Amino acid sequence: MKKLAETVHQVVQLVQTRRLSLTNEKQTQSDIADVFTVAGIPFEREVRLCEADIVDFMVADTIAIEVKIKGQRKAIFRQLERYAGHDRVTHILLFTSVAMMLPGEIGGKPAHVASLSRGWL
Repeated sequence: MKKLAETVHQVVQLVQTRRLSLTNEKQTQSDIADVFTVAGIPFEREVRLCEADIVDFMVADTIAIEVKIKGQRKAIFRQLERYAGHDRVTHILLFTSVAMMLPGEIGGKPAHVASLSRGWL
């Protein structure tokens, strides 16, 4: 579990220090994929957890990463709750330009927010 926590920290730091597109979510996802590729971080894109749930990225096979450029906080949180309900998911990461916080855990799984706006400061 410690290795996963280190991976979470690494990907959060990588993403928060980059100037990524904040106008088009698909472009942002592409930019993040490029960041992961250059950093040598293995990942999967658009991972189907079940018929209704497709997470934007999976890192280390169990870290679910959702990218949100805009949206209602409550709807985003509900989506993350659904992801946390899947056995494959051990950690939840939200990469967003939406001003929001998360509790330390969602569904008993560690949850973190990475600000996509931070790279532009």
